[in-house]
Amino acid sequence: MLDMRPDCERCGTDLPPARPGAFICSFECTFCTECADALDERCPNCGGELMDRPTRTGDALKRHPASTTRHFTG
Repeated sequence: MLDMRPDCERCGTDLPPARPGAFICSFECTFCTECADALDERCPNCGGELMDRPTRTGDALKRHPASTTRHFTG
């Protein structure tokens, strides 16, 4: 199950689990669309490809809530 991190690691933008617009690598590093574009869809942490993160809504989100741990260090 994906961690569904709440923010972009590069700029701190909020990335709610039910909305599209988040990109992740295979280690679940998470970035907003603008930062993923600026990074040429490559994770700066591991070099892996950044892919669209799926959304999580409804009962699935209630049973498996998104993480609240922010990763932006500013």
